[in-house]
Amino acid sequence: MPLEWTPRVLLLDVEGTTTPVTFVTEVLFPFARRHVSRFIAAHGDRPDVRADLEALRAEHAGALSPTRRGWGPDATGEDMAANLVPPPPGWTGDASTYVLWLMDRDRKSTGLKSLQGKIWEDGYRSGEIRGAVYPDVRTAFERWRTASIDIAIFSSGSVLAQRLLFEHSTAGDLTPFIRSYFDTTTGPKLSPGSYGRIAEDLASPCPGVLFVSDVAAELDAAAHSGLPVRLCVRDGRVPPDAETYTIVTTFGDLY
Repeated sequence: MPLEWTPRVLLLDVEGTTTPVTFVTEVLFPFARRHVSRFIAAHGDRPDVRADLEALRAEHAGALSPTRRGWGPDATGEDMAANLVPPPPGWTGDASTYVLWLMDRDRKSTGLKSLQGKIWEDGYRSGEIRGAVYPDVRTAFERWRTASIDIAIFSSGSVLAQRLLFEHSTAGDLTPFIRSYFDTTTGPKLSPGSYGRIAEDLASPCPGVLFVSDVAAELDAAAHSGLPVRLCVRDGRVPPDAETYTIVTTFGDLY
């Protein structure tokens, strides 16, 4: 059922909301795995790539600290208890070893996501990758622009990766419709503070920014910050706690 009010901004998740989960798991991640070692060898001296590698080295060093259990923004001591420890310090001879370790665990590491975006850029530019979006996305974006509703994206994937996906999408270049992009440099998606910072950046009070995601825990965080939310259920992927939130199955359910 469409909204009974008009939001000022629609803040959208990507994976499972605008884009099939299978595109990420079956196209993007395998591409990054195949090309990471060669990419680092070819571009490791670039300042932007070097910055990503330094961020990864800092995360790795923190993970091996004797005073710290687990590592990174979403890890706990359970990692260490389960012997899920990262590769030893010798990984620095080939950063791809640690990158693949992080990918195997789907870590929301800012350094990892930034590096992945740069690897995917080669694939998008060559035409090997096209950003998959659901069939209703372009028409919804056009409708929302006509209604003067801004569109913003918040994903654990880097801003570069977001831009590339929408620029090279199966529905054409969608970037002219999108006002802003946010990634983990703004904050974790499970932290309420991230959504407050986004609303502030968008110069819109929280109730005017509607957040749409397929992950209930992200909706919990956004709602705690004061944002109205909707649970996006695509391809019949209904989470166990779906009854907590109003469900939308297409963007036509929003506005």
